[in-house]
Amino acid sequence: MKSDQKNLIHLFNLSTLLYQNGELIEAASILRRCLKLTTSNPIIHLNLCSCLIKLKDLEAALMHSDIAIKIKPDFAEAWDARGQALHSLGNFDEARTSYLKAIELKADFAESLNNLGDLFLDQKQFRNAILFFDKAIQVSENFSEAWYNRGIALACLQRNQEALVCYDKSAELSPGRREVWLNRGNVLSELGRYTEALHSYDRAISVSADYGEAYSNKGSKLSYLKRHQEAVTAYECAIKLNPDINFLLGDLIHAQLKICDWTDLAQRLHQLRTRLSAGMKASLPFVILGLFDMPALQRRCAEVYSAFLHYEPNNLRDLTRKKKQRIRIGYFSMDFREHPVARLIAELIALHNRNEFEIYGFSFGIDTLDLIRKRIEGSFDVFLNVRDQDDHDISRLSFQHEIDIAIDLGGYTQDARPQIFVERAAPIQINYLGYPGTMGTKHIDYLIADSTLIPADMQEAYSEKIIYLPHCYQPNDSKRKISDRRFTRQELGLPLNKFVFCCFNNNWKIIPQIFDCWMKILQSVTDSVLWLFEDNPAVTKNLLKEAIKRSVDPNRLVFAKPMPHAEHLARHRLADVFLDTLPYNAHTTASDALWVGVPVLTIQGKSFAARVAASLLTSIGIPELITHSKEEYCSLAIELASNPQRLAAIKAKLTQNRFTTPLFDTKLFTGHIESAYQAAYDRYHSGLPADHIYVGP
Repeated sequence: MKSDQKNLIHLFNLSTLLYQNGELIEAASILRRCLKLTTSNPIIHLNLCSCLIKLKDLEAALMHSDIAIKIKPDFAEAWDARGQALHSLGNFDEARTSYLKAIELKADFAESLNNLGDLFLDQKQFRNAILFFDKAIQVSENFSEAWYNRGIALACLQRNQEALVCYDKSAELSPGRREVWLNRGNVLSELGRYTEALHSYDRAISVSADYGEAYSNKGSKLSYLKRHQEAVTAYECAIKLNPDINFLLGDLIHAQLKICDWTDLAQRLHQLRTRLSAGMKASLPFVILGLFDMPALQRRCAEVYSAFLHYEPNNLRDLTRKKKQRIRIGYFSMDFREHPVARLIAELIALHNRNEFEIYGFSFGIDTLDLIRKRIEGSFDVFLNVRDQDDHDISRLSFQHEIDIAIDLGGYTQDARPQIFVERAAPIQINYLGYPGTMGTKHIDYLIADSTLIPADMQEAYSEKIIYLPHCYQPNDSKRKISDRRFTRQELGLPLNKFVFCCFNNNWKIIPQIFDCWMKILQSVTDSVLWLFEDNPAVTKNLLKEAIKRSVDPNRLVFAKPMPHAEHLARHRLADVFLDTLPYNAHTTASDALWVGVPVLTIQGKSFAARVAASLLTSIGIPELITHSKEEYCSLAIELASNPQRLAAIKAKLTQNRFTTPLFDTKLFTGHIESAYQAAYDRYHSGLPADHIYVGP
């Protein structure tokens, strides 16, 4: 017996050493040998349970925690281990019960307090999580894991300054933990401290050179800072280290497109499409709009992202409301500033009928103090700057203000906050304008469109019910200013006597197939140039190289640098025809060109984003500029450049139609969208579910 006892002690100590060294399989094997010598020691069962949890053998781990508890019912550590196993198995209710039992038995059990907080964190109950992380820290002030987890919960609530304090404390206690530096970089980024964020990502990489997530997040921040070539390099490092990082492949492709770098693009697009079709988290939904003209795939991508992003709230609000004389509309945006969305919607906000509607603005973007910000802020009946509030609080604030219809102007675009609508900011919630596609979620009831954008046979590609406006979905500002400045061709780098094709779309919308069309057009119209927007110098370098590959003189590409919007509109006067992109059309850019009088030639695709220019052209009465194939597009561009009389007739028609057709009739548009809001409101108060709504002309 003494020999067995000595052997047991030796084996137990050996298992402990192996466990501490991370040799889990060997440690588990030794603990099983211990159990052959005794089955009644709860500590051996507990330690084996801990090994098995880390080895992901969760059912076996649960069995050993149960045995330990049966031997010693007041064994707090065994109850905690049981909670961990159940937590990992996804049995949250039983896991919570086990953690609470552990804490009941041992009130100062910091690890179990932290684990219970972690359980709430996984359930996205962030406030409950913080309560238990706080308790763990009260018990053990230097508990690095609890500080780290508390930072995660606070960051999820957009309480980024508080989260930073937690990450700083955790980094002080555990400077060699790479995840701390990664998340610290994320909250610094949210706080606008970009240089420090990059430093934090680099610190994570210095701790662990194979940390793909740090390279990925670094790439995201470099892209945001328009350091696109560095972003591509960072993303490529990330994808070599861990190709399965959420949304990484799409981010890499998007970063490449921002500098028109098409290296390995066809191969990467094939890989991306395969992953998306399999339901993998391969790309953010917005990126897909510019890559694949496939509405069903876009919905699939949005649904996957929505499931990743959203959570089911514990207590949905009571949506019962009395019908009001004036409907309260809330517009939610991060872009109430010098931005395409604000430019489009500014006059609409001012023109809303205040006898029937109260108009609220919820702004969670940067206050840039520019003229359009001041104009749009003054147009709302109530303007609420909620930038420093978390999604839950903004949603609750909206509900407290009794908003009847919440309009999400951001969707899945950069800095948008779709989580606001999960708990119901209003009984009726609408996706509109900023994001030209489906949200793929049940939290949004309607999408505002028109019959050109979403034909009846394409409704299944959208999770929302469609509100069909009679002409065009896009509002416009009939007061948008065109500078009086008269540019010369010489000062803009344009040749004096050549035909000028232009495209002022964002550079990432230019894909090889559309560039092929442009080069064919230039080859056929020998006395012409192509005038493009230059977001960054790398675009010029790469597109000149691509032109040479296609046997086109690179001098025939001219690049326009950014300038104030009114002057940008004025320089349009020197262009002859605007060539649109596919699958992501010109949107605000197209209405800008039409407003100035430049014909827009487009290819009508299948998806929302690929049909916007067609919607605009239909609304302004020039459908003859809508083509349906690349061949037809090239042919018509060549025809317009070669037939001055036909082009002049189209320009004259455009000038005439500018003030006689619906596209720029903002007052008419306002009446139509108000009819849509009223129809949705009436359905709700009649107890009817959301359904497609058709607004008459």
